[in-house]
This record gives sequence, C-alpha cells and structure tokens, in this order.
Amino acid sequence: MGIIVWLIVGGIVGWLASIVMRTDAQQGILLNIVVGIVGAFLAGLVVGGGSINEGITLTSFLVSLVGAIVLLAIVNLFRRGAVR
Repeated sequence: MGIIVWLIVGGIVGWLASIVMRTDAQQGILLNIVVGIVGAFLAGLVVGGGSINEGITLTSFLVSLVGAIVLLAIVNLFRRGAVR
C-alpha cells in the first residue's frame, strides 16, 4: 500500500512543482512522479520529519512540495545555468 501512496502523492507533488517552476510542458507523468518522490525524500532527510509513510498530512505534503521545487530549481540551474 505504501508504494501506491508514494506514486500518487509523488505524481501530484511533482506535477504541482513543475507548474510552479514552469517546466510542466517539458516533462511527462513519469518524470513528475520521479521528481515528486525524490524531492519528498530529500526534503524529508533535510527537515527530518513529515514523512509520507507516516501519513498524508498538510505538513508532509508541503515539505514534499518544497523539496520537489528545490530539486527542479537545481536541475534547471545545471541544465540552463540559471534558475527561472
């Protein structure tokens, strides 16, 4: 059940992060899911709380969203040399 939650929440978080960073047209659903999951994982490591495995709360969702946005900003920085 946990992997299904990761995929669903990762897809939503990655999609919202790609809209915020204006990269939605460049990536598909698979990349949105990957960005959402990796961003949530990295943000969970840095913040130290709010894991999606413990339950979907507003805090865990926002931490995951911020992590995905930061991940996309870092990718854009290396890809283009500037953050949008």
